[in-house]
Amino acid sequence: MSVILGIDIGGSTTKIVGLRSDGSTIAMHRVQAQDPITSLYGALGNFLFTNRLELSGVSKIVLTGVGASYVEGNIYGIATETVEEFTAVGVGGLALSGQEKAVVISMGTGTAFIWAEKGAPVKHLCGSGVGGGTLAGLCARLCGTRQWGQIVKLASEGDVNHIDLTVGDLTRNSHPSLPLDITAANFGNVSDSATAGDFAAGVVNMVLQSIGTTAVMACRACGCGTVVATGFMSSLPQARECFDLFTRLHGIQFIIPEHAAYATSIGAALCSFDEP
Repeated sequence: MSVILGIDIGGSTTKIVGLRSDGSTIAMHRVQAQDPITSLYGALGNFLFTNRLELSGVSKIVLTGVGASYVEGNIYGIATETVEEFTAVGVGGLALSGQEKAVVISMGTGTAFIWAEKGAPVKHLCGSGVGGGTLAGLCARLCGTRQWGQIVKLASEGDVNHIDLTVGDLTRNSHPSLPLDITAANFGNVSDSATAGDFAAGVVNMVLQSIGTTAVMACRACGCGTVVATGFMSSLPQARECFDLFTRLHGIQFIIPEHAAYATSIGAALCSFDEP
């Protein structure tokens, strides 16, 4: 069996996907490490061992992500190439969502906003420093943890109404674009009795709403009505509810496809199928 590996080397996490020659997926894995090289080889070894594959069965390795710049030459004698990260995000986002064109957002440590259309070059629209790094840093200070699992648990137990100010807190008069239940100010109504869970819920809400707002503006700039959300933060339980609010307010469709966290590594591997 001929296998193509797509590997997205992030700052602290590496995601690896194996595709068969027909483009179907073998498996997906994620590994965390302190440096990109350790993360890369850890992910590669884990993938091969878990899926009972031999190096001889790997025909190509395709790297992407910020850590790809640390890798030179072929890996273990296997043909190795690099795909620009924004291209991988766009290709992977469209493939997973089944869309012909969309604004694809990659929610990692920060957030990238990509314009992707089949048959056309992928374009990087803009980026934001608000992302998973923001979530971890603020929760470390406000909630006493930067661990993903703990943040998700705390946020699910918290009440964002103890943190945020809503339009309804300010006025009795609603507007078609400003219903009373939407946020007027993130962290604008912090209760003296707010718990760690409340703060975690507030941080999650602020990060997701900031990303959603920028995505809506990106769609309007591109004349498109669809956003595909990718990256590990797309797995937040609050993500779908938050983005559904933007659909209700602005008529923009937000899609969180299955395996959204692996869109970039999948996109990298798929790029090699388009080569002559």
